[in-house]
Amino acid sequence: MTTLDNIGLSALAQGRYRDPFAALGLHKEGRNRIVRTFQPQARDVVLIDGDGNTLNEMQRVHADGLFEAIMPPRKRRYALRITTHDGTTYEHEDPYRFVSSLGDIDLYLLGEGSDQKIYDKLGARVLTLEGIEGTRFAVWAPNASRVSVIGDFNDWDGRRHCMRLHPGNGIWEIFLPGVLGGARYKFELLDMNGKLLPLKTDPYGKFHEPPPGNASIVYDSSFEWRDEDWTAQRNMTPALDQPVSIYEVHLGSWRRKDGDAYFSYRDLADELVDYVGDMGFTHIELLPVSEHPFDGSWGYQPIGMFAPTQRFGDPDDFRYFVDRCHAAGIAIIVDWVPAHFPKDEHGLRHFDGTALYEHEDPRKGEHADWGTLIFNFGRREVINYLIGSALYWIDEFHIDALRVDAVASMLYLNYSREEGEWVPNEYGGNENLEAVSFLRRLNTELHAHGATSFAEESTAWPGVSRPVDLGGLGFTYKWNMGWMNDTLSYMSEDPVHRKYHHDKMTFGLVYAFDENFILPLSHDEVVHGKGSLLGRMPGDEWQRFANLRAYLANMFAHPGKKLLFMGSELGPYNEWNHDQSLDWHLLEYDVHRGVQSLVRDLNALYRRTPALYEVDFDAGGFEWIDWNDADGSILSWIRRDKSGGYVICITNFTPVIRYDYQLGVPDKGLFTEIMNTDSKIYAGSGISNDELAGSDDPSHGRPHSMKVTIPPLATLILQRKN
Repeated sequence: MTTLDNIGLSALAQGRYRDPFAALGLHKEGRNRIVRTFQPQARDVVLIDGDGNTLNEMQRVHADGLFEAIMPPRKRRYALRITTHDGTTYEHEDPYRFVSSLGDIDLYLLGEGSDQKIYDKLGARVLTLEGIEGTRFAVWAPNASRVSVIGDFNDWDGRRHCMRLHPGNGIWEIFLPGVLGGARYKFELLDMNGKLLPLKTDPYGKFHEPPPGNASIVYDSSFEWRDEDWTAQRNMTPALDQPVSIYEVHLGSWRRKDGDAYFSYRDLADELVDYVGDMGFTHIELLPVSEHPFDGSWGYQPIGMFAPTQRFGDPDDFRYFVDRCHAAGIAIIVDWVPAHFPKDEHGLRHFDGTALYEHEDPRKGEHADWGTLIFNFGRREVINYLIGSALYWIDEFHIDALRVDAVASMLYLNYSREEGEWVPNEYGGNENLEAVSFLRRLNTELHAHGATSFAEESTAWPGVSRPVDLGGLGFTYKWNMGWMNDTLSYMSEDPVHRKYHHDKMTFGLVYAFDENFILPLSHDEVVHGKGSLLGRMPGDEWQRFANLRAYLANMFAHPGKKLLFMGSELGPYNEWNHDQSLDWHLLEYDVHRGVQSLVRDLNALYRRTPALYEVDFDAGGFEWIDWNDADGSILSWIRRDKSGGYVICITNFTPVIRYDYQLGVPDKGLFTEIMNTDSKIYAGSGISNDELAGSDDPSHGRPHSMKVTIPPLATLILQRKN
């Protein structure tokens, strides 16, 4: 009966037939219509109709499990009744009877690299075809000679579900009826020479099992969002005049349960969200929650760019967390890592036997610093993968913003490379023009979807937060790494020496309005032997806490949005350890509660005082009173809002009380303290000012002045009384 020769039958049985859909399923061969199926687990196979009636007994035509039968006339719908070698019988829809569920438009957009919802086409998607529920699996592997989906449903046998190739764009696809949410799967590939490759996790997988299994899991969301009012307020034009105070969080170590177990996404939706709301932060920024194999990477070496990590629950649990944040009025930023990916064999590395996602040339394709691979930003399918991932987090998880890690490593071809270890661009320069193009497109798409973007960029690359149509990279904000490095260096100096380093606190105002800056006191500043923020402060215990309080308030008074890593508000002695909970027990002590209370009050003051946030990115919102008092280690300035209102900010970086310090002010009004970090409620010494009055005595180039008592190692913020 078969029209295949022994070579063809053997190729089918070995999973090496060039086009399995041309030989398996229902086909007209000669005068007959033949149904052919490969079922190596079967003892007997019966061809049945849609009602379960027998159409024909199938004959074994190859010892490894190939069966054939003639389809009776006028019959088209069929299924298989399979009896296994152990006597188990079940009915099974034949995957090879279904036509492709990817349409011409889908294939065109995927080939062009412009499908904004690529995550709906590639990966595993539960759907219904011809009334049958199942899952379509699709993956890009243009240089493979065979791709199979393997899993719980086929005994992990790569011969049983060889996929259909769409040769125009290298996409392999198959619909597996009856395979639904919860099924574990991987892809098995043969390279172009027929060599079996390491099993691969789905690049578009939406859920993964934990190591060492590393299988992807079919996931079908049933979550019902309740944040319609929140998402309706999103705008293509970011509101730069709003307060932004970010609490940066590593979910695995913020707080843990008894026995050191992780809090789940749903636990965090209550505990973390309530805490952040009480502390007054406007945003939560999550260190990467994309699936990653190694805890110690903190998520910065992702494998699953479309999957929230299974460590804390499933994707709908994560949706619940985001929904709860929005209900509490808290925006969510997720760290997102397009700069590199790990070399784990089950990941993207040599995915189809070639450098598919990365560069073949290690001078372009590897980061020696991290032992990771660099995406090929010149390949449209790779860009579609990355843009698709970014939009997936925005569209499917309602994330409000992405913080893009290690932007400098993307922008420069010679990043952390010696001469001869990098390849110049077409003009002989060190700029990665393909990465620049990618970042501009990324930010354009994010803003079009109502999201914002943050760049962790540590160089002087111009226009990082300038709009794309004005020649910039298009990020909404840029981290101010210069401010962070200079000010932390200054704070580590003994106060007696600070006058020699005064410029470290003033230099940042020279360029403060060149970009839309975030002032970041991030996780990177409290690890790898750097110590905690408190640990960097000099002096005895009282001075260390006073230094920290003064510094934090000075940051809130400085132009730029704010970011503080979790735990820094507790004033911990030790640097952050990702393997354990924060030191919550420190709140038993007044000095630590004082720092926490200060941060809470700073956030409240910040949010109700437009002068501290409305004009962050324009020099019109800032005026020096005195930047030159190096001997006193005192800084004083004015912050203004759009309506002309203002506050006066003063910091004394020495442990000396400055009595009757004369300060130039804009007018003769009455002023009152709205922040004093030396207050006893923060465990300070309690030195303060009653109502202050401006006089007609000129000072600091102004026609009026007042005399202020500035507490030791403290920041004051004064406001004119109406």
